[in-house]
Amino acid sequence: MTTQENGDEQVLGWFAGRLPDGWFTGPPEIAVDRDEIRVVGVLAEPDVGTDATPETRSAALGSRIAGFREDTRTQRMRIADEAQHRFGRKVSWGAACGEERQLFTTLSVPAMTRLRMPERRVLDTLVDSGVARSRSHALAWCVRLVAERQDEWLKDLRQAMTAVEQVRAEGPKKD
Repeated sequence: MTTQENGDEQVLGWFAGRLPDGWFTGPPEIAVDRDEIRVVGVLAEPDVGTDATPETRSAALGSRIAGFREDTRTQRMRIADEAQHRFGRKVSWGAACGEERQLFTTLSVPAMTRLRMPERRVLDTLVDSGVARSRSHALAWCVRLVAERQDEWLKDLRQAMTAVEQVRAEGPKKD
């Protein structure tokens, strides 16, 4: 199982023990943040033959994911309820098969911010140009862009935060 750098080891262990064997071809990808636990597993690819067209292959992969979603719905909901009760976070699910990847349920969490005129102009330019539907959509677009373009920097920042947490934990104890 994998997770982001700020993942919760108890969450990983719990899902490792709780997910049924045979659902996925290997350990699922588990991402954890303050609000959500996202579980995405890789499904076995269907045999479509060596002469299958790209359209046939894509349809087969999509169908495999859709079938998994429907066939496991009740069990996934029960596992999610248990995890939500235990960890206080919503659980979202997804599956990958070949080059297809689908997220079934995910949270969209509002984030409030105060912006000065120069920042609002950036958002308004994105809206006026048709890149975004609203300021909210433009802000989400900007965050995704930074995440894509600054992946290494964000990774370094998360590692630094982990180091600070360790130093705090090892700090002086109050008597």
